Amino acid sequence: MLDPAARALIFDIDGTLADTMPLHFIAWMEASKRHGFPFDEVVFQSMAGMPALKIIATIAREHGLVLDPLAVAADKEAGFVRLIPQVEPIDPVVQVVKRCFGKLPMALGTGGTREIAWKTIDAAGLRRYFDILVSSQDVSRHKPEPDTFLQCAERMGIAPEHCQVFEDADLGLEAARRAGMIPCDVRPWIRDAAARGISPERVLV
Repeated sequence: MLDPAARALIFDIDGTLADTMPLHFIAWMEASKRHGFPFDEVVFQSMAGMPALKIIATIAREHGLVLDPLAVAADKEAGFVRLIPQVEPIDPVVQVVKRCFGKLPMALGTGGTREIAWKTIDAAGLRRYFDILVSSQDVSRHKPEPDTFLQCAERMGIAPEHCQVFEDADLGLEAARRAGMIPCDVRPWIRDAAARGISPERVLV
C-alpha cells in the first residue's frame, strides 16, 4: 500500500517485481555442485539481496574454502541467464508500478548486475516503466547498507524520507531503513493474493 508521504518509489527486482528466486536457487545449486561448496535454501534466503561475488566470498570465508569468486559468479549467472525465459512478473507489485507510472518517479535498486537486471526486467515485460537502475556495479557497499537506495533517490531528485522502497528480503528492508526511507515488505501482499485468489488491484486498495 502506498504511504501518504511517498513522493517516489524504488523497487527491488528479484522476488519483488519478478518471480526469479526459484530460478536463482536452481542456478546457485548447479554452481555449488560444479565448484564444490555447500549451498541450501537457508543460505539462499539469508543472503537474498547480496551480490553474487559477496555471497561466494562469504561462503568461502565461513567454510575455509578457496574459491574463485569471479569464475563461480560467472558460472552461476550463466546458469540463471539460461532460465530467464521462465521469468514471470509478480502481479501484486507490478500493479503498483502500472498505477503510478507517469505520476511518481520510479527507480530500480538491485544487488544484481546491470546486465542481468535489465534482462530480468525485459523478461517480465516491465522495461517501458523504468529508466533508472542502480545495480551492484554502481555502489561499493551493498544491501543491507543504504547506498543502493540512496543513489536511486539522488538520481530521481527526491529526498530519501519521501522514497518508498518495495522489497521482499530482510537485507533490502534493512537497507531501506538505514537510508531513512519508507520500507514496504511485499511478501504479505504476494502471499495474500496467492492464498485468497483475489485480483492484485484489490490487494493494494
